[in-house]
Amino acid sequence: MASEPAGGLTPPQYPIESVDNALKILLLLGERKSIRLKDASAYLGVASSTAHRLLAMLQYRGFVRQSSETRAYEPGPALSSVAFALMRRVDVRERAHPVLERLSAAVGETVHLGRLDGPSVFFVDSVESPRTVRVGSRLGMTMPAHCTSTGKALLASLDTEALRKLYPRQKLTALTPTSIVSRDELERELDRVRERGYATSNEESEEGVSSVSTFLGDFSGSRYAINVSAPTPRMPEAIRLEVAGEVLAAADEIKSYFL
Repeated sequence: MASEPAGGLTPPQYPIESVDNALKILLLLGERKSIRLKDASAYLGVASSTAHRLLAMLQYRGFVRQSSETRAYEPGPALSSVAFALMRRVDVRERAHPVLERLSAAVGETVHLGRLDGPSVFFVDSVESPRTVRVGSRLGMTMPAHCTSTGKALLASLDTEALRKLYPRQKLTALTPTSIVSRDELERELDRVRERGYATSNEESEEGVSSVSTFLGDFSGSRYAINVSAPTPRMPEAIRLEVAGEVLAAADEIKSYFL
């Protein structure tokens, strides 16, 4: 039943009945193509006037729409948009993961998939290197975007106005002695990232760790990038250029799935 809590969770200490009823209607629409006012009223156990107010608010926000022919309520564009966005986000990880595995095998290092989250990068997937000495997985971690190659690749996809909304002040927080510490310096670095098509980090997020990253794209409002991370002694300039070529090729493969 749609009225049952997901996963058998216990109710919150201070439930809001109107919110709960609105969510029950949305869950009911997941089981039926449409519902009538009397159906919603009976399902919720509330007066028709109460059910009508709930449906009117959901309609106002685009979560339901009313058929001009039957007067029944159907899923609205906002509900479809949310569902589609969630599916695309899952799809990005699912489609990218086999490519990440091949990239990791090709370069012998740890690779990540990251998503821009405000002025931070959130790592949503990872394939760890099999080497004994390696960069550990950052899966589930959030780090300042300006301190990582993944974050810089993501920030380089923004225009100046959007970037300065994320960084309204000149001074930036440093994670290591080589981290970027000012917005001006960051903007100059992002210009270089745009010119060459990939970003690098040389011990800017963690001492002893270097990485190469490139932007994937904006999928349903979320920006993604992939990186290769390695112990700094294994990432001299010549190797970095080779790794960058592998990263760019992997990114092209992932992007081809969404064309």
